[in-house]
Amino acid sequence: MSPSIARPVLAGLAASLLTAPALPVGAADAALRAAPTCATPLAPVRPVAALPWTQQRYDPARLAPLATGAGVTVAVVDSGVDRAHPQLAGQVLAGTDLLDSGGDGSRDCAGHGTGVASIIAAQPRSGVAFHGLAPGARILPVRVSEQQVVQGRESGRTVSAAEFARAIRWAVDHDADVVNLSVVLYADDPAVQSAVAYAVQRNVVLVAAAGNLHDSGDPRPFPAAYDGVLGVGAIGADGVRAAFSQTGPYVDLVAPGSEVLVAAPGQGHQRVEGTSYAAPFVAATAALLRQYRPELTAAQVAERIIATADPAPGPGHGGGYGAGVLNPYRAVTETGARSA
Repeated sequence: MSPSIARPVLAGLAASLLTAPALPVGAADAALRAAPTCATPLAPVRPVAALPWTQQRYDPARLAPLATGAGVTVAVVDSGVDRAHPQLAGQVLAGTDLLDSGGDGSRDCAGHGTGVASIIAAQPRSGVAFHGLAPGARILPVRVSEQQVVQGRESGRTVSAAEFARAIRWAVDHDADVVNLSVVLYADDPAVQSAVAYAVQRNVVLVAAAGNLHDSGDPRPFPAAYDGVLGVGAIGADGVRAAFSQTGPYVDLVAPGSEVLVAAPGQGHQRVEGTSYAAPFVAATAALLRQYRPELTAAQVAERIIATADPAPGPGHGGGYGAGVLNPYRAVTETGARSA
């Protein structure tokens, strides 16, 4: 694929849907009404009460007395974010839509961006154990895609590489402190590289998915491979690298990305996998740090997150673990990290 025809790919694999028959008829109708208007509406899914494994590993309640991400804006450059979801209501700012003009980023026809945003900022809700790692953060949605994975194949529109670059710049210009890029280009595009440099120069933390094509030879993923970007691979509940998660020097660390519970547009939750969903755990940690240690530069935040990663079973960067497994609590609390 040449840079001139590069297209962003959402780095999430097929979701494990918790389907509509589990909802009462009235609740299903309400979910459809609440969902963004799309050519092919997503099926409503039920709420999940059980505690997800990711919160057994990362307990937001342990971090809440120290930091919640309050006052920090995290841009989610993705498929849009449904601000009507009960756990995202009041957390989503007016963003922009670079796929369909006139939108504010709240239309999510794939469910991808809503899921990513919920890992960061979903609010606690009675009867639901799941909530975000940085529930005080604000989400700035920048819609660039409506891709879905259907029978193992990606389908749906996405913007050009040039528009993807514009999305990054737009997020920076609208006061994002952290930018989550659960999007991969498998070509080095000058406009995207320039947009990344623009963000780095303006003290913005950039977090990107490392890609899901390990079985296809680990093609170099951008923007994760650019300097100044935290590239994130995925692990499962056993702490082992997910089979799809790419390996290479662009993986700075890993985070949960297999069987991850997230919010779905409308209401309810679904289980998903992909490095798409590992990246927002790191973006949320960056939001916690930007609140707790506001004197740190973006580069120091990234360095601290890497320096406090837990040891992983793999052989360093060559094993696809980078510096190890994300540990948000250590990132916030340890004073011995090099950036302190």
